[in-house]
Amino acid sequence: MIGVIQRNCARSYEWTIAGLETGVERSADVLCLQQPPRERGEIGISHSAYDIRKRKQVWTAIQKGSGLVVNEKMDLSRGANDDVIATDARRSGEKITRIVNIYDQKDAQLGERERPVRKLNWQRVIQQGGTVLEGDFNAHSKRWDPRCQVQRDAVFLGRRD
Repeated sequence: MIGVIQRNCARSYEWTIAGLETGVERSADVLCLQQPPRERGEIGISHSAYDIRKRKQVWTAIQKGSGLVVNEKMDLSRGANDDVIATDARRSGEKITRIVNIYDQKDAQLGERERPVRKLNWQRVIQQGGTVLEGDFNAHSKRWDPRCQVQRDAVFLGRRD
């Protein structure tokens, strides 16, 4: 079994490091981080325990020495590659688990009208044998939060077809 932890870092360096340290403390094989801080020039974030795959809005960190063989999938969306990282991971003798890390927010500055989650080819995303979907979907619904006061952006995620 692959241990996965998800965390939204709110563009904070400190929260990103805390997420990586939490992964070490809990022996997580994979960390799915959303909204990592923007890196400037030669200054970047790394961690001795993880290999980090980076996109603009999501990072997926694979624990070094975890025994995971990973393959990043770049052909599952049409234009959401800054907001999605899909990784097939497995250990020897196990089935492949697809780990999809997504930050689902329209980018008003770029004039985006369609959310990244709608740009994914879901028939190809869902992997037989197992798919872990992690992320910040910026959706609010009474379906998964009975205390929700204002529902928004949840219709697509709440579908049952």
